[in-house]
Amino acid sequence: MIRIFLVGYMGAGKTTLGKALARRMNLSYIDTDQFLENRYHKKVCDIFASEGETQFRNLEYRILCEVSEIENVIISTGGGLPCFHDSMAVMNRMGTTVYLEVSVEELAARLKVSKTVRPVLQNRSGEELVDFVRENLNKRRPFYEQAGIRFNAGLMYTKCDVEALAEKLEALICNNP
Repeated sequence: MIRIFLVGYMGAGKTTLGKALARRMNLSYIDTDQFLENRYHKKVCDIFASEGETQFRNLEYRILCEVSEIENVIISTGGGLPCFHDSMAVMNRMGTTVYLEVSVEELAARLKVSKTVRPVLQNRSGEELVDFVRENLNKRRPFYEQAGIRFNAGLMYTKCDVEALAEKLEALICNNP
């Protein structure tokens, strides 16, 4: 039975690397945000706006508990999911957790050009975006660092980079029971 949880800040590459890792390891892939959207037939940003953060985090936690029962899977979590309830304890108990570490500057650069609309980032650019990412990452880092594995996911510019990182991460996971 294999269950791997990828955690990290938005833009860290959880989805990109998660899909590549799942292909390499011949495992299923789940993105908790997408799972939640499919379950409730609403976009995450719409749930957040209409229900508020507390209710969103409660729904997100329920989804985590549900997907934590699935076997032979890579699970990419929402960036804030590890920071609420006892989510990191659940993930650490149920499988292998991997914190995808990326520098503040790289995260800001990725988020600046991201195709995914992230409402919390609207109207932020340049130094304001870097400062926002730094401040929020500093709040979340203590949760992320509870992961069993810390993995530098900084170089992800090409498909070859992604595949090379997936190969390195697979080796790290396989050597870290």
